[in-house]
Amino acid sequence: MKIISSRDNAFYKDLKALATSSQARRKAGRSLLDGVHLCQTWLDLRGAPVHCVVSEGALGNAEVQAIVARCDALNAPVTALPDALFNAVSQVEHGVHLLFVIATPQPSRAPALVEAAVLLDGVQDPGNVGSILRSAAASGVKQVYCSPGTAFCWSPKVLRAAMGAHFVLDIFEHVELAPLVREATIPVLATSGYAARQLYALDLRGPVAWVLGHEGQGVSDELLHLATERVVVPHAGQVESLNVAACAAVCFFEALRQRQA
Repeated sequence: MKIISSRDNAFYKDLKALATSSQARRKAGRSLLDGVHLCQTWLDLRGAPVHCVVSEGALGNAEVQAIVARCDALNAPVTALPDALFNAVSQVEHGVHLLFVIATPQPSRAPALVEAAVLLDGVQDPGNVGSILRSAAASGVKQVYCSPGTAFCWSPKVLRAAMGAHFVLDIFEHVELAPLVREATIPVLATSGYAARQLYALDLRGPVAWVLGHEGQGVSDELLHLATERVVVPHAGQVESLNVAACAAVCFFEALRQRQA
């Protein structure tokens, strides 16, 4: 294990850039997993990280010790930082001070829509994107397609909200969604608060692709026009509509309910 105590260390400067700059993460092709849960899940599902970083104060934690031992066994480098230096690169408050540097997965060209999928059309809030990914993974949706205006899926906030869902999904970013919808071989269902067709009237036993839109503007007119069906989630009360992440969860799990029934 290597110990770094200087803020001027080149590795530490690179680490801080990854922690604070989306541009730096994209340029380097690397992302940070912050916290025991994400790091443990990565080890279980994807294997060794590029680098394991731990605070000196966390070295006595049994979970951290086990993860560090696994990294050593996989020949992944491990570096310890003083707590003050670690705090400057971590966005998790009151957590166990552990993070992984990973190579950001770069899937090949987005395939055609032939199996259950979700299309994110300008969903900008990282918390919403992460929650949608988590619901997708939990309900059996395997593929996620993100338009250029959607929040970067491998940002720290999206990663924390998704709680490891990234590692079981195929995520395609910067995808032009309209051509994908035109060539789809499965039904494409666009959510809209103004649709006439209610979710619970649909037959969802087969694979479908869900289109979810911008928090304020919703799904674009072009995608609404191209979709097989426009769908509304019925609700009672005086609220205008559901949050996009809540809408996604209702849709995904209604499809799962019908498949299991």
